[in-house]
Amino acid sequence: MRKLIFFMHTSLDGFVAGVNGELNWAKLDEEMFDFVATMTAQADTALYGRVTYELMQSYWPTAGNKPNASKHDKEHSAWYAKVAKVVLSTTMSEEGLENTTVIGDHLADNINSIKNQDGKNILIFGSPRASHSLLHLGLIDEFWVFVNPILLGIGMPLFKGVTEITKLNLLESITFPCGVIALHYETKRDK
Repeated sequence: MRKLIFFMHTSLDGFVAGVNGELNWAKLDEEMFDFVATMTAQADTALYGRVTYELMQSYWPTAGNKPNASKHDKEHSAWYAKVAKVVLSTTMSEEGLENTTVIGDHLADNINSIKNQDGKNILIFGSPRASHSLLHLGLIDEFWVFVNPILLGIGMPLFKGVTEITKLNLLESITFPCGVIALHYETKRDK
C-alpha cells in the first residue's frame, strides 16, 4: 500500500500560516531543497487542497524554464509536470486540467482507493485545511513537520480542531543550517 505523507512548515508556536495565509516567515535553504528532492523522487502523486493547488499551478509549470531558475526550481518544476495531482475541492471541476483528479466527496473511499493502487508515495505539501480533513479521517501515514525558529502568536493552527488522540512514533529528526528542525513521525496503527 502506498503511503500518504504530510509535509508542513510550522512556527514554534504551532501556526502554519499567518492570519492572511502568509508564509514569508518560513525558512528555506539549499539543504532543505535537496532533502525535498529526495522525497519527491519517492513519490508519483501530489495531493493538494484547492488554494494550494492554485498557488502551485500559478508557479511550477513554468518555474524551471525561467532564465534565472535555481536548481531546485528546475528539478521541482520537472517533477511537478509529470506527477499525478489530486485536489480536494468541492468547488473545482476537472475540466481543462491536465493529469489532475478532483475529489469533492467520499474523501476516505477515494483516498484509500488511490493508496491501494500500484505506485510510489503520495505527498501532501501544505494545504492545511485539506490536511485537517485527512487527519480527522485517519488517512495520513507519515508526517514531516518543519519547525521554524519563530513565534507568530496568531495565525492558522497546524492541527486545527483535533478532537481525537492520534498516536505517533518519532522516526527521525533533521536540523538544517537555517535553524529549521524537521520531525518525521509515522502514525501508530492499532493492530
